[in-house]
Amino acid sequence: MVVTNYYKYSCYDTVSYVKKNFTLILHNIRSVYNVGAIFRTADAVGISKIYLSGYTPTPVDRFNQPRADFHKCALGAEKTVVWEYKKTVGPIIRLLKREGFEIVALEQDERSIDYKKFKPKNKTALFLGTETTGISKSLLNQCDSIIELPMKGKKESLNVSVSAGIALYRLFDR
Repeated sequence: MVVTNYYKYSCYDTVSYVKKNFTLILHNIRSVYNVGAIFRTADAVGISKIYLSGYTPTPVDRFNQPRADFHKCALGAEKTVVWEYKKTVGPIIRLLKREGFEIVALEQDERSIDYKKFKPKNKTALFLGTETTGISKSLLNQCDSIIELPMKGKKESLNVSVSAGIALYRLFDR
């Protein structure tokens, strides 16, 4: 099943703030509230498109009707950010690579670098994975770069929507 939604409302001037070369991949994020919050942040920094895959909730239900719980967090960003759903993430990664995108995972890994040291290329897709186990090793191997947020406290990670917000503003709000 592929659902593509391109919302166009005359009250939004998407041309002036959308950064056409920056996208997001959200794979197997289980919380509709996290995904809605990421949509709001993506709108705020001008992300051009969000790819959703796996069991990541979409802004519409299985009957293609708007989800009230999604809207509660996204507050309309689900209508201003272009999004597309695919069941598996592999085709998304392959498509973006063919289009010249650098795939950058936000994940803790022995290969990851501090997000503050990373410089995004002209076309960048930030890849975020499931809240509990992150992005699998096999998917990390398909990424061009892996960045992480250094943790200084006792906890090993942040909420995925919080991590997304930090990384998106650092990388794409330029």
